[in-house]
Amino acid sequence: MVIVHWNRKNLLEKFLPAVMASAYPNMEVVLADNASDDDSVAYVQSHFPEVKIIINEQNYGYAGGYNHALKQVEADYYVLLNNDIEVPKGWIEPVIEAMECDRSIGACQPKMLDYHDKALFEYAGACGGFIDKYGFPFCRGRLFDTLEHDYGQYDNPVSVFWATGACLFIRANLFHEVGGFDENFFAHMEEIDLCWRLHLRGCRLKVIPQSKVYHVGGGTLSKLNPQKTYLNFRNSLVMLYKNLESRKLWWVIFVRATLDLIASIRFLTEGKFGHSAAIHRAHSDFFFKLGKWHKARQKTQLIANHRNVSGMVSYSVVWKYFVLGRRTYNEITAR
Repeated sequence: MVIVHWNRKNLLEKFLPAVMASAYPNMEVVLADNASDDDSVAYVQSHFPEVKIIINEQNYGYAGGYNHALKQVEADYYVLLNNDIEVPKGWIEPVIEAMECDRSIGACQPKMLDYHDKALFEYAGACGGFIDKYGFPFCRGRLFDTLEHDYGQYDNPVSVFWATGACLFIRANLFHEVGGFDENFFAHMEEIDLCWRLHLRGCRLKVIPQSKVYHVGGGTLSKLNPQKTYLNFRNSLVMLYKNLESRKLWWVIFVRATLDLIASIRFLTEGKFGHSAAIHRAHSDFFFKLGKWHKARQKTQLIANHRNVSGMVSYSVVWKYFVLGRRTYNEITAR
């Protein structure tokens, strides 16, 4: 179980005790510290000496932090756990049991609920992630900024396109076989990119709602921060470029870029000038650095031995949500 961390010792004080109380045999907990300049490491050393500590030379972000740390961790499974998650008793067993029973499953996630309102799905993963044909991610329980209350409507385990990086169970050998996280992403969308490569490798991904955790969220960047907008829009374009098959690639990129332009105009009309500018900066970084992204695409396509991808839908979630006014996953998927 590996926790990438940077500063914010208060999160470790609040959530690490429950993680350490998780009763699972043969479990090792690792803190991968991204060069914190507070006393986070000293706190863990003092209060939880059994935790293995890996200190990265600098703040590599989510993606790089895990890549650097996991080179030093040997295990059958990795659980990549955010430092702002509350875990209840028995949260590990249902997921590992599902993966042990089906070797085709490469990665899984539990049900993600909001720490502040535990009857509400949490933004980062909710009850399993999907993606539409233009690369817009959505979840059972979360469409864009609309969150549903959990009343058991999604309690069946299902195959998904992506599993949340906030609490990702993944086979260790597969993490390394597909190249780990793309460090160019720094943060945001990198888990979807990783999951897409798992699909191309021929793996299945699932959500196991019999396990649930509670996520604070917004710990890396607030959604009010234009840098988050920049990373989401740039990384989404890069992800599409890396992973889509050639016959679909440029048509999808063209449509996605057009929809992004509409989003930037919407931000302008709402007075969110920084977010509008962030979208244009994201597009500039994508289109003017195509050579860089093309090298990443070549590496991804080398492992693409399977094109039957579960969880990628054939419709536009943007159309159904913003034009047709469908606000829940069940409404979106209804014919």
